[in-house]
Amino acid sequence: MPFAPTPHLLVEADGPVTIVTLNNPEMRNAFLDDMHEGMQEIWMHLAADHSCRAVVLTGAGKAFSAGGNIPDFIRSYEDPDHRRLSLRGAKRLMDAMAEFPKPIVAAINGPAVGLGCSVAVSCDLVLIAESTFMADTHVNIGLVCGDGGAVAWPLMMSLLKAKEYLLTGERIPAAEAVALGLANRTVPDDKLMEEATALAHKLAAQPAQALQETKRALNMHLQAAIALVAPFALSAEGESFATEDVRRTIETFKKQA
Repeated sequence: MPFAPTPHLLVEADGPVTIVTLNNPEMRNAFLDDMHEGMQEIWMHLAADHSCRAVVLTGAGKAFSAGGNIPDFIRSYEDPDHRRLSLRGAKRLMDAMAEFPKPIVAAINGPAVGLGCSVAVSCDLVLIAESTFMADTHVNIGLVCGDGGAVAWPLMMSLLKAKEYLLTGERIPAAEAVALGLANRTVPDDKLMEEATALAHKLAAQPAQALQETKRALNMHLQAAIALVAPFALSAEGESFATEDVRRTIETFKKQA
């Protein structure tokens, strides 16, 4: 049985392909603390697992991931130590996925929002269900977009388009995500896992050294962007918690709880 760091991550083997499922469907796979930590850890274990040649990453239920969860957001606002640890964890997750040597196919089965969107586009190939969407809504709730979009999106699309969607937080329908460069292709909803798994098996059958080192060379562009942009972006995101905009967001969330 492959390594599973938390019940909120399901890990199963399909021959040389490991399927990792974000498993918090009641909260639309929002990143609970243990899920976030597990996602930081799992890539090291899968890298060392010689039976794993490729990975499919998807979400349980009707969403890929709604991103950060509200109780953790409130705790980050109220507890500076937790906020620091959370933002450092965000950097570790970016680094871990960029450094992972084996191909990751994202199967975006439902909305991928905020951190969920960042994780999705950190994969190597992205298949997205026709009916769904992506969005990075950091700015909408008063946060600097520090943990993904501001770092990676300008490598995938025009800078003007990245600004449009990051500054407005608007939803990006599946077909538009493909047109922009955030996904490789749309897939009928009922065929998504079948096609994602088949693609992962195709990658798993490629010569391992050639495939993995080509991925490593390509990801050097991403790692350079992480090294250049992420320290400022995450620091600025931390500063967001002192703003009046975030205070108002927290008040709204507490009223809804």
